Amino acid sequence: MKIVWQKRQATVRDVYETLLEHRKIAYTTVMTMMRVLEKKGYVKTHRENRAFVYRPTRPERQVLRSMVREFVDRVFNGSAQPLLVHLVEDRRLSSEELEELERLIREAE
Repeated sequence: MKIVWQKRQATVRDVYETLLEHRKIAYTTVMTMMRVLEKKGYVKTHRENRAFVYRPTRPERQVLRSMVREFVDRVFNGSAQPLLVHLVEDRRLSSEELEELERLIREAE
């Protein structure tokens, strides 16, 4: 999704080649993921010449919120607390991120 948002529209090959710069990945894996994103309604497709061109259907923030919600529901049975505990204990949050999290918690109270 990040690549499609960045490029505003992309083919499977565009996404594949961009990902390949960072890690080895199979073309068919990218194709499958693009189809999943389309089925979930995150991208729409149209055909240009022989290629399918994908474009985002919703803003990045909205999709990320939905994906995080789905992840928390699936992995943590709907509770975000274990995820946050893991991130804090695993030292995955910088001091700035921790301060921002504290501020958001105070505001929510």
